[in-house]
Amino acid sequence: MYGLCECVYWNRRAWTYLSRSNVSSWNGSTEPDTRLSGWDACAGYYYDDNHIHGFTHTHLNGTGRGDYGDILFMPVVGEKPLQAGVDGHLGKEGYRSRFSHSNESARPGYYQVLLEDDSINVELTTTLRAGMHRYTYPLGRDNRLIVDMGPTIQNYEHPITEIEILNDSTISGMKFTDGWAKQHYVYFYAVFSTPFEYKLFADTTCVQGTSSISTHTAKALIEFHPSDNAGQSQQVIAKVGISSVDREGARKNVETEIPHWNFESVVKEADEVWNKELGRIKVETADATSRTIFYSSLYHTAIQPSLASDVDGRYRTMGQETRKDSSYVAYTVFSLWDTFRALHPLYTIIKPAFNQQLIKVLLRKYDEMGILPKWELASNETGTMIGYHAVSVIADAFMKGQCDFDTKKALEACVRSSVYDTAGINKAMNCSIKNVKVMPLDIKYKNEWGYIPCDKVKTETVSKGLEYAYNDWLIAQLACEMGDTLLYESYLKKGETYRIYFDFETKMMRARLSDGSWLTPFDPKAVERPGNYIEGNAWQWAWFVPHDVEGLIDLWGGKDAFAAGLDSLFTMNSDLTGDESAALDVTGMIGQYAHGNEPGHHVPYLYNHVGQYHKTQALVDSILYNLYRNEPDGLCGNEDVGQMSAWYVFSAMGLYPVCPGKPYYALGRPLFDKVVLHLENGKTLVIEAENNHRKNKYVSSVFFNGKPLTDMQLSHFNLMQGGTLKFLMKAGDE
Repeated sequence: MYGLCECVYWNRRAWTYLSRSNVSSWNGSTEPDTRLSGWDACAGYYYDDNHIHGFTHTHLNGTGRGDYGDILFMPVVGEKPLQAGVDGHLGKEGYRSRFSHSNESARPGYYQVLLEDDSINVELTTTLRAGMHRYTYPLGRDNRLIVDMGPTIQNYEHPITEIEILNDSTISGMKFTDGWAKQHYVYFYAVFSTPFEYKLFADTTCVQGTSSISTHTAKALIEFHPSDNAGQSQQVIAKVGISSVDREGARKNVETEIPHWNFESVVKEADEVWNKELGRIKVETADATSRTIFYSSLYHTAIQPSLASDVDGRYRTMGQETRKDSSYVAYTVFSLWDTFRALHPLYTIIKPAFNQQLIKVLLRKYDEMGILPKWELASNETGTMIGYHAVSVIADAFMKGQCDFDTKKALEACVRSSVYDTAGINKAMNCSIKNVKVMPLDIKYKNEWGYIPCDKVKTETVSKGLEYAYNDWLIAQLACEMGDTLLYESYLKKGETYRIYFDFETKMMRARLSDGSWLTPFDPKAVERPGNYIEGNAWQWAWFVPHDVEGLIDLWGGKDAFAAGLDSLFTMNSDLTGDESAALDVTGMIGQYAHGNEPGHHVPYLYNHVGQYHKTQALVDSILYNLYRNEPDGLCGNEDVGQMSAWYVFSAMGLYPVCPGKPYYALGRPLFDKVVLHLENGKTLVIEAENNHRKNKYVSSVFFNGKPLTDMQLSHFNLMQGGTLKFLMKAGDE
């Protein structure tokens, strides 16, 4: 039985069905690729395409920038060009095959498609560190496989690739890519169920008389020995191990995790793993569509960060060295600007042990790199986005009493991220990333001036200033809990610097010049790149003070004025001005609110702070039903490594963490009649919605274990003790 695995829909830009579990690894994403370049190629698969280039072994989960797509296998019949086909152009200029969604099926842990050009049925499944392919060729002769080390999502440069034929059924190789991850190493070891003959190529030039090749674009053409009955179909199975360490690691991974040739057994195990993972939360509802969207969202929250340790305990460090530590488990893909908001807070409820392991990884990377990760990928710091939000992940867990990590080192690491100092950062880090992204001058200005002058720092000054204030407030909370009064007082003041950006006339957060004056002209609807707001405009960034909403309300002039400002945000027209290309990041519009990007995800819940709970409930209801759909393009923006879906999971249960670092959840509008969470501590939390109906989107009262909650919030500590959270629903907002 597939169980909850059936309740997963496809996402056009983030095809990630084949990741096997919540700790999916390098090879936990053996998937089809339909295109390599452009915005819609970020995950490799785009639903509207009608051809497949091949099947690669590394992928990202709905990021706004692409990488990976390594080690391409493409089964073919007969002679084919050795050059990959061009995106969007069917023809004879390169290998690829047409396919149809009517001959395609997928669920977590399993994928199947018919390659129509050669009538080859392809099936894929995975374990933690290995993948399994099963090809059913139409006849028992002239059956081949192209192994191409060249293709990379976004066509990044790959200076060195290698392939070695070890015997008549085994092949291994390596690929080094200079991409989004500047030093990305991936190794593979593949064993086939059927013997083969081979030819090796440097791009399209055949290299004779050798069993190995090291070149810019290594390729192998494998021709399987004919079956005994050449007139019948031939089935070939491939087992592929993946490692970031070396080929020996890849070999151990596949031999340990798939010591047999039973494809169905691996699929069954994947089903069991995913059903257990998705079974952490059980929902009861007659609304099949919402149920599917919920479990699809829960699935998306469990794909990355990815396992990055080999079975023997070896892993690649941030200094690009190999280290062995059997007491430690390495992970990669930390999109912290996105995931600190709801994904990691969700983990603190449904899998806190895993979240604390991830914090140990962040601290290990701090030891290796000299700074906490910002956006880590394949043991590389990319420096993408702003803030230092590893601090949020650490502080949120700490303030919830989840401290199975070195808390003294954690505070040290958090403070280090907030201080401008380029010394002591690992020399393996790209210099421009270190000096421009990881340790930019704006950190120096915010510490010395209290704000970031927009004529000294040319980009994102307001967004950075607001996020730094939040990050520094979190450091203050850690310092307070650890008894460091001086540090607490210093960082508490830094946490108030958001006030410097507030313009009492426009009620917006605005950029200031070195002399303290406002930058003019000012258009609050303008989205620009470069500009003073990242991936948004002044309207969308006006509300990012999650740690001091009451202070922001005071700046607005009180609750009524603040509520009126929120009303304007959600009801004005959605027109954007400025840079059209920058506006592509601003999607999922309700007025000027943009749900398709992360900075405003907490904003619908801010009405709770002024006692207008019904407006939060109505907005959450609208977003749940209109901006998440059971369709191939069911998200209104990038998945962003689980954050977009984590918002849905939380909100559909009736909760949301407005301020990670404060152990409270705002209450909203629960979607389901009943939700049951089986917590790791053995407790059970039941969330019930009485008189629940599509039109009954308002809450008349709410109780926790029989006691009324009048302020529409619930403590994390109470939640983790289990019990019943009961909402009484009604149709009107009276």
